[in-house]
Amino acid sequence: MIKLLIATALLSLMNCYTALRIFSRWPLPRMQGSWVWIFCGCCVLFQLTGIIAPRVLSPVVAPHGYGARLLSLLNGLSYLALGVLSCLMMYVLFFDLLSLGSRLCGFSSIPFCSDRRILFTLGGMTLGTVALGLRQAAAGPVIRNVDIHLPNLPAAFDGFKIVQISDLHVGPLIGRRYVENVVRMANGLQPDMIALTGDFVDGTVADLKDDVASLGQLTAPHGIFYVTGNHEYYWDVAGWLAEFGRMGIEALSNRHVMVSRGGAHLMVAGVTDLSTQRRGGDDVSDPQKAAKDSPPGVVKILLAHQPASYQKASEAGFDLQLSGHTHSGQYFPFNLLIGLFHRYYRGLNRHGNMYIYVSSGTGFWGPPLRTGVPSEITLLTLRA
Repeated sequence: MIKLLIATALLSLMNCYTALRIFSRWPLPRMQGSWVWIFCGCCVLFQLTGIIAPRVLSPVVAPHGYGARLLSLLNGLSYLALGVLSCLMMYVLFFDLLSLGSRLCGFSSIPFCSDRRILFTLGGMTLGTVALGLRQAAAGPVIRNVDIHLPNLPAAFDGFKIVQISDLHVGPLIGRRYVENVVRMANGLQPDMIALTGDFVDGTVADLKDDVASLGQLTAPHGIFYVTGNHEYYWDVAGWLAEFGRMGIEALSNRHVMVSRGGAHLMVAGVTDLSTQRRGGDDVSDPQKAAKDSPPGVVKILLAHQPASYQKASEAGFDLQLSGHTHSGQYFPFNLLIGLFHRYYRGLNRHGNMYIYVSSGTGFWGPPLRTGVPSEITLLTLRA
């Protein structure tokens, strides 16, 4: 309930600010006043309804019937409206800051920009951002090749290929066809190992097991390993862990396994999502526990959904951490702001003696937009 109230308050502020600033520039006086509040109320209601309705109604709706399709459509339109709002709000804020700067420089308004011209510019920028984002999201992931040089890597593991898939977010907007394409692309890379770094589902096992079933066709001779993300905990995390196990995918929950090749060894560990530290319980994310009793001197790789695990991972002696979670901002202009909230949010980073690779995500969440931030399947090649 508290999260719902916070979300309602934030959406209300975003809608009211955006609408007031747009209508203040509108040339027709009758569009102001009560129209602003009616418009804002409808927007907030629609954005909330599409997000909440599938969660409330999905248990009583057949998974693949017309009701499920209607809920999926409602959810998609709601998230699209949220994407339009967020882009428009950022552009409105940009022009407001530009106007403030002009006044500080002694101009009464932005030079060469009438209110009408600003409105057309706002509309064009928003529509362009959304159209490009929709196209890039629908196009699916690209392959991103990354070489990682680890000083203590045994010669037998030189050239060892790890495919990372993260933040797939199978649910109302990403379904079976998208997942099948991801599996086909991943297997085509002929990886030695596959790392699934959390946030794979937005729904229950009963609703989504058919959509994720093709993940069971992933193949890698040295194992397919999975760690939970924060979204798995919004649903039935125990049920999903069991379902991934049934598909032959090994979950690493605060533990490790040894991978052998050519007589040499590599340690691969995984932790539960960082959000478990707030929830408490027996499965609290713990890199130290995951590395416990590992052989001395062995190269250690950690799968951790949130890159914020880096501090404890470094203290536990890991050489490489693979993460996701941030989506690298997912779409413009938020890809320019994500660095304000995460120290490591995209690509290959170095923290002390440890490397951190943060995937931009293989799917998307919320607004079906990927403007300037394409989704990815990452091919990481270990080099000595």
